[in-house]
Amino acid sequence: MEYRKMENLGISTSLLGFGCMRFPTTEDGSIDEKEALAMIDTAYQSGVTYFDTAYPYHGGTSEVVTGKALARYPRDSYYLATKLPVWEVRNIADVERIFAEQLKRLQTDHVDARVIIGLS
Repeated sequence: MEYRKMENLGISTSLLGFGCMRFPTTEDGSIDEKEALAMIDTAYQSGVTYFDTAYPYHGGTSEVVTGKALARYPRDSYYLATKLPVWEVRNIADVERIFAEQLKRLQTDHVDARVIIGLS
């Protein structure tokens, strides 16, 4: 695996990241959790250190599955990004509520990158 040092941030991440937008699904459309966890395991064990998900992916369940998978690894061994759904935000309290929900879904106390999505 190749890594890139980000001098300004003082970190090094894998050049290849793992996006959690299109996990395999079962016949009913839900995430095939066994397959998704195996995919994340393979990526992690192959040296991937950057994982990216978002609030709306898979109807909100991508963050849950991603969190479950990554909770099995030391939190300081990977970087995690998610995206805030701007269409759900009416005020700062909404931002705080949604972000708290995201942390719970992801089973973590922080994310390494939070992006606002939905702006045109």
